[in-house]
Amino acid sequence: NRLFFIGVKSDGSLGVTMRTFDRPMGLYATSSDSLTMATRYQVWQLENMVEKDQLFKGRDKMYVPRRSWLIGQLDAHDIAIARWGSDNQQIIFVNTLFNCLATLSDRYSFVPLWKPPFISKLVPEDRCHLNGLAIVDGQPSYVTACSQSDVVDGWREQRRNGGCIIHVPSKEIIATGLSMPHSPRFYQNKLWLLNSGKGEFGYIEQKTGKFQPIAFFDGYLRGLTFWQDYAIVGLSKLREQTFSGLALEEKLTQKGVEAFCGLQVINWKTGNIVHWLRVEGIITELYDVAVLPRVRYPGCIGLQESEELRRVATRDLSVEI
Repeated sequence: NRLFFIGVKSDGSLGVTMRTFDRPMGLYATSSDSLTMATRYQVWQLENMVEKDQLFKGRDKMYVPRRSWLIGQLDAHDIAIARWGSDNQQIIFVNTLFNCLATLSDRYSFVPLWKPPFISKLVPEDRCHLNGLAIVDGQPSYVTACSQSDVVDGWREQRRNGGCIIHVPSKEIIATGLSMPHSPRFYQNKLWLLNSGKGEFGYIEQKTGKFQPIAFFDGYLRGLTFWQDYAIVGLSKLREQTFSGLALEEKLTQKGVEAFCGLQVINWKTGNIVHWLRVEGIITELYDVAVLPRVRYPGCIGLQESEELRRVATRDLSVEI
């Protein structure tokens, strides 16, 4: 139940700010000034309140929760701000419980936008474990699901090789045989993803639909973002029931290592891991990761930090009224 902001202090040391939210899931950075996040019951928008070329307690960005929408317990996963058809940009998220893509509503918990071709109706049953969302040219274009099941919790029996990728506009299933796929991302004209049940990072061959692994990681993979020649990948420890029986577990046993929780940075051109960050203690799982472009040392003000909020978010009071 933590949201971490990670950067570098002025002295070159690691700077980490941690804030508590109820089960943070999908993250989406629309710019270095705005961050959208799905949680257990709500969608949050956090905005930077530090002016350009200014600092607040040494930080060049300070994010403040400014808006939230109550969506209820929909098991929301990936989230983005994108266009749907000819509509303006809006918040779109993966509604895993109802097996669909959805947007927000002023009246209802959600408005359904799209469902996979194998889902017969919208019911709160998590039939296929729809989870990941890739945006291409500003529109939802690809999603990942752990199976093509149309029965309640049917995906749990297909975790080893039932996963698939679906092209949203055409509803065509473009790749199959995946193991618990997550975090599809379109970058440098390739569709990248995490084949989480096998601990693999790679991409989909456009002509064949075959998954091409680039690297193996010692953890259950969720959360993927890119910056220049590098991919940042989130790793989690293995949850006993959900993650047991996967090829990843068998491979870790063969190597004699345990899954760890943290981030790893990989050069996607060479497949070499160039950096890593291990998270220890009570944090055992990560879901998503986002890059804040050209930000050195970000922070976040909590909901109850009234003094800091007053200092950073109060406008110039010298203006006459």
